[in-house]
Amino acid sequence: MTHWIDATFMRGGTSKGLFFCERDLPPAGPERDQVFTAALGSPDPFGRQLDGMGGGSSSTSKVVAVTVSERPGVALEYMFGQVAVGEAVVDYSGNCGNLSSAVVPFALLTGLLAAPPDGLASVRMLNTNTGKLIDVRLDVRDGVAATTGDLVLPGVAGTGAAIELSYLHPAGSRTSGALPTGRPVDLLDVGDRQLAASLVDVASPMVFVVAADVGLTGAEPPDDLDSRADLLVLLDRVRRAAAVAMGMCATPDEAPLAFPKVAVVAPPVDTVLLDGTHAAADDCDVVVRTLSMGVTHRAVPGTAALCAAAAAAIPGTVLHRASAGTVPGLRIATPSGVVVAAADVRVERDRVEVAGASLFRTARALMRGQVAVP
Repeated sequence: MTHWIDATFMRGGTSKGLFFCERDLPPAGPERDQVFTAALGSPDPFGRQLDGMGGGSSSTSKVVAVTVSERPGVALEYMFGQVAVGEAVVDYSGNCGNLSSAVVPFALLTGLLAAPPDGLASVRMLNTNTGKLIDVRLDVRDGVAATTGDLVLPGVAGTGAAIELSYLHPAGSRTSGALPTGRPVDLLDVGDRQLAASLVDVASPMVFVVAADVGLTGAEPPDDLDSRADLLVLLDRVRRAAAVAMGMCATPDEAPLAFPKVAVVAPPVDTVLLDGTHAAADDCDVVVRTLSMGVTHRAVPGTAALCAAAAAAIPGTVLHRASAGTVPGLRIATPSGVVVAAADVRVERDRVEVAGASLFRTARALMRGQVAVP
């Protein structure tokens, strides 16, 4: 028997996913997870999710559940789920910065949020995965989020209306703070060697390693990195060792599927983008290649960009050294182009405080109706 559940297919930033009203879903637990995995077409041993709405990649296998908040001063609450492609598993261990930009547009479209007067609107929402508040500023036209504008988002064709995401006190999204170990650099045991890494948790837990330390320049195209099985194994060991060091799990085998994410960083260098154009070294402050669910991201996860901006402002981190400490407004060279993220970081002795972090995205509803769940 097939069940039909109201849903909207949304693009937010460089990700796509199914958005649901919380009220239309079963309670959190195995039954809800089964709805999510079936709707997206997981598990799929062929890696394509042809029997569902997923696109066979971490960026296109995502779900979001949104509800009206009862907390004073907060309009919306949302939960993000990263759905594995090859397994019937949903990971709730972190937030998605890209799809965060689509939450308010979805709420306006479905009537969860009363339409404010046309013009610039500000909405405060809570991400329940991390317990963090986000202020969203966007243009409203005829009661819904504007979609036409001049903002070019690397990795997305065309232009769109700017949506500003301001994360409030985003440090310690899943750990004890911005530097969960208290150190800007840690040595991780990864089999027969140790590797220097910066473990930073701002907006999401991240592991930053120096590209040269893993035999890379940092400017490699994603397909080149994904073809290196030995490299992917090494970086997964790094990620799992970091999860233990950050206090996210007791053993490497217990590391969450989606977090922490691992990124290799390098000083500015000329790069060839996925569309065949070039990005000059002078146009960026650092080069970053991020892995998501074991595959190289074609652009950069939104929360990873925010975390990178904060890490660049913390003396001694590998990202601070690679970027020469350029803040605010860190220009991050990704495979799809240069992304700018900012962070308000204050370092006093051994204490790191992050008042906020922000970036701009675009978002658009692609389809709404009902999704079939076998």
